[in-house]
Amino acid sequence: MMDNALSTRPARTHRLAFVLGSGGVRSIAALGVAERLAREGLQADLVVGCSSGALFGAQIARGMHGEEAMRLATTLWSAELTQQRRWRAYLQLVAPKLAGFSAGFALRDDRLIAERITNAFGDVQLEQLPTPLRVAATDAATGQPVVLTRGYLVDALRASMAVPIIFPSVAFGGRHLVDGVLSDPLPIAAAADARVVLSLGFHGSMPRRVDRLSRLVAQTSTTLINNLMQARTDAAQARGQKVIAIELNLDRPVGLWETSAMPYLFEAGWRAAEASLLDIVAALEDADVCPVQPALPAFVC
Repeated sequence: MMDNALSTRPARTHRLAFVLGSGGVRSIAALGVAERLAREGLQADLVVGCSSGALFGAQIARGMHGEEAMRLATTLWSAELTQQRRWRAYLQLVAPKLAGFSAGFALRDDRLIAERITNAFGDVQLEQLPTPLRVAATDAATGQPVVLTRGYLVDALRASMAVPIIFPSVAFGGRHLVDGVLSDPLPIAAAADARVVLSLGFHGSMPRRVDRLSRLVAQTSTTLINNLMQARTDAAQARGQKVIAIELNLDRPVGLWETSAMPYLFEAGWRAAEASLLDIVAALEDADVCPVQPALPAFVC
């Protein structure tokens, strides 16, 4: 659904957008990227995030920096958030008709997630953030990508991280929304009105061997997500948009919930931004001289 206000007024051109993909705890590297750019007087005037990227992107859009941002991040991303079991779910699996199995089925309760996000951001709405934030989610009924720009930040973030089967869908604007990674794991298309895009995506590693069902599922989902991210980047570049991919140089694997690696990831983001500084500055200078006609992103709500 296109936002009526956006569709009736001239499009605003964003100079620099920071697009954050889903990557678990690795997404915290975005804080290091933003901190390094700030040292050079560079700041994104639009942030777009998917799943964990939206969670940490909200901190950037809120203007949180340094130690404050790191302290908050440790409460927003921890393994205990996924351990809040819904005991009724097991009955729904065993006796679906009796227990009322439905499309809203979930193995875990997301109330602790909602509590943590509320403690961090209060009842702020997306349109009240100092820097515009667009949150990528997926319409559970249609599978279409949805970009949220208005409404309560807490609900938008919950929706963007609502992994189907694990967490319940989130009611938002009359629809039920789930994890944005299903439809757009690196939502560059949601920043179609930006002259320059910095993207922080995370390509998954394929299993070394497929000797059990979980690894076969991982192989399939990783293939889909990796190709979808690349397709989004290719499409943006084909329409003339300047996209600079921030690549983390990690010398070891990092687990999805490995919160102890947060300082390491922050520093990796800092170094990656530093390595791309010349390209970023050059792209912004080129964009200022020869601006690309902005286009409104689709599926904005």
